[in-house]
Amino acid sequence: MTIEEKITYYKESLDSFGDTMDKYKFLLDQGKKAKPFPEEYRQDGFKVSGCQAQVWLVPFLHNELLSFHTDSDAFISKGMITILSDIYGDNLPNDILNSDFELIKTLNLDVLLTPSRTNGVFFMLKAIKKYAETFSKT
Repeated sequence: MTIEEKITYYKESLDSFGDTMDKYKFLLDQGKKAKPFPEEYRQDGFKVSGCQAQVWLVPFLHNELLSFHTDSDAFISKGMITILSDIYGDNLPNDILNSDFELIKTLNLDVLLTPSRTNGVFFMLKAIKKYAETFSKT
């Protein structure tokens, strides 16, 4: 799936729930589906600054595709970083950079999350973009 298709998938998934609590449960469930986080990466250098919770985002390349190990000490944040990793991970760094980062707003997270958590999502996206710039071959 492309980045845009994955954003559409998550938008449709969230929109399928009429109740806000069901949307929260969906976010929590995404965090529960996350792959185990390698403990050797639980370092300050991999923390996403600007997040209310502790969020770790560790980039790695596999067959030229940029992917991420992710974790958080807060359930909602873990769900969000897991979703963002799924959307943007397993892509060429230039494809990530060329994607429309504004599309994430279609998920309407600002309605669902508190302002500080919404701000945290912004910082998570900023970190993903920074790693894509680091690994891009321009």
